[in-house]
Amino acid sequence: MSQPRAADPARAAKALSGAAAATLLLEGIAVLFVPRGIVQSDGLGWVRLTVLLVLAVLLILSSGIQRRPRGLLIGTVLQVPLLLTGFYSNAMWFVGGVFLLVWLYLLQIRKELVGTPFGPVPDPPPVD
Repeated sequence: MSQPRAADPARAAKALSGAAAATLLLEGIAVLFVPRGIVQSDGLGWVRLTVLLVLAVLLILSSGIQRRPRGLLIGTVLQVPLLLTGFYSNAMWFVGGVFLLVWLYLLQIRKELVGTPFGPVPDPPPVD
């Protein structure tokens, strides 16, 4: 297991969880714009509307739990249905793909600074 590279891994983890929360909040807002595009092209049924609204609510709620142990894992799992909204609106393939790349970048930065992309922040080594 590699050692954390940040001087204060706990502080780095807090900062990155804030960035993850902001990303999830923006994703939830982006999903709320999808019904407008669907209405103009294919038509919006109650099933599509329900799926999109539930996904938007889940993304927004998961932004609030990013400081909890399972927060990043839940946010990562929600990237899949976000990308799959491309089946409803072709523009969401691009938007979901961009958000997925941002999410993967945040996980990579967390791995480099904290030492693990998921899980608790390891304790820093004792200073002599």
